[in-house]
Amino acid sequence: MTQPTFEWAACIGRFQLFHNAQLALLREALRLAPRCAVLVGSAWQARSPRNPFTFAERVEQIRLALSEEERGRVDFLPVRDVYDEQRWVAAVQAAMARLAGPRARVVLVGHHKDPTSDYLDAFPGWTMHDLGRQGEVHGKALRAVLYSGESVESALAALASQVPPSTVDFLRAWAQLPFLQRLRSEWAELALEHDKWAGSPYPPVFVTVDAVVKIGDRVLLIRRGRAPGKGLLAMPGGFIEQRETAWQSALRELEEETGFALLPQEMEHALQATRVFDHPDRSQRGRVITHAFFFDLGDRLRPEIAGSDDAAQALWAPIVDLPSLEQEFHDDHFHILDSFLRVTKE
Repeated sequence: MTQPTFEWAACIGRFQLFHNAQLALLREALRLAPRCAVLVGSAWQARSPRNPFTFAERVEQIRLALSEEERGRVDFLPVRDVYDEQRWVAAVQAAMARLAGPRARVVLVGHHKDPTSDYLDAFPGWTMHDLGRQGEVHGKALRAVLYSGESVESALAALASQVPPSTVDFLRAWAQLPFLQRLRSEWAELALEHDKWAGSPYPPVFVTVDAVVKIGDRVLLIRRGRAPGKGLLAMPGGFIEQRETAWQSALRELEEETGFALLPQEMEHALQATRVFDHPDRSQRGRVITHAFFFDLGDRLRPEIAGSDDAAQALWAPIVDLPSLEQEFHDDHFHILDSFLRVTKE
């Protein structure tokens, strides 16, 4: 009997509504190697129309679709979104090395469906195995069915041919939890916003600003008062207006949403860094490029703040608490904070 060439197979995905094509991918991985690591992306993202399920819920969907023998050969690893491919690839390979050993022979099983799959070629030392297209199944379209069906049962009936029976059963039980209605409402609001630009000759690109304000051991945050991300944590920020520079917009949004206002000269002195965050998937609104300004005002007395405009609340959050709040942040705002404050350890 021929010995397997590989010791481990790896499958990477967000698995945000586990479907038949992903099940085929996992079973191919188990055919190629005795053990399989499923690396689940967006593992700490807040619930949203794009990320409705937690890491644990996605693991459960996958395990339910596998046989008992298959489950015994599969391990699950959470992967953080960092929107920096080099750092992300290093983190994935480090997690895999901790599980399988640094010299394990690994085959990466996936499919080059479009430019979003280019990451499959970014793993040095791993063999890439392209399974090929497994039908026209897309997680985004399946989630849209879940959100837009007249009822839960009608949505599940429409999904039944595209997902394992166990996923249908999981969704039926999950829909009884208090999440689906809020996600449906937010999805509908985003759909209306996208429809406004449907007739544009080019896909729109939006430009925003965000302000990271640090005083002592705390950072200024807001809780969003409107969808998308209503109730989630974020930095104060918003869209650039027609006759503003990014700098002017950042100071205006900071004051409008929190009441925080210092003289421009003081803010210029406190400015430590400016970075652009432009990953195509960073925002559920679509293509949104943000300019983030990092201000460090030292150990001075923190001024009084209050949420207003788009912010339901403004707060001075202890920086040491940010890792425990990761799953409460809107879009990539935790990553933006981490890039300036380095609150996570790989």
